[in-house]
Amino acid sequence: MKHYLLVYDRRRGALLEEKEFTDRHSAMKARFQAERKGLPPDVEVVVLGADSPDALRRTHARYFQTLSELARSESLR
Repeated sequence: MKHYLLVYDRRRGALLEEKEFTDRHSAMKARFQAERKGLPPDVEVVVLGADSPDALRRTHARYFQTLSELARSESLR
């Protein structure tokens, strides 16, 4: 399993950073470094595990879609 650091601006609906790691420890270290930068409250920093980038995009699609795409997918539910 790979680990992915994502920095996501919730207000803009934009992924600001995506970085892949082979181990969880390194990914978490990068997360804490990013959080120490004093990011705005609307910016979310997460580490997620997935077998591949494609799997990550399927299971956590909201980080990879625009606001209009998210709104459209919600209206279809």
